Amino acid sequence: MQNLFSSSVGRLRILGFLEGISLLVLVFVAVPLKYYAQNPALTKLIGPIHGGLFLLFVINTLSVGIEQNWRFKTTTWKVLLACVVPFGTFYVDRYILSRIPMKS
Repeated sequence: MQNLFSSSVGRLRILGFLEGISLLVLVFVAVPLKYYAQNPALTKLIGPIHGGLFLLFVINTLSVGIEQNWRFKTTTWKVLLACVVPFGTFYVDRYILSRIPMKS
């Protein structure tokens, strides 16, 4: 776990996990509560948190892409697309990010 914090790819993986969890909570818990139970409290709480994590994920993806010399057409767009698809960040973590050697 400590190894994840020491590299930019590791930090991107952590952000991807947090962003993915926040998207799932927002889409599958907060939004249904808002519309079916008329209770927007959780949406007001989770929405800005997810928005912040989303922006951090996008910025860090671009930063890591430049650092790792990713080609936009082959890797970067897949990682960026993952943050708008439920469960996408978990897929990208498993099949793309976990296979990149972590540099300090």
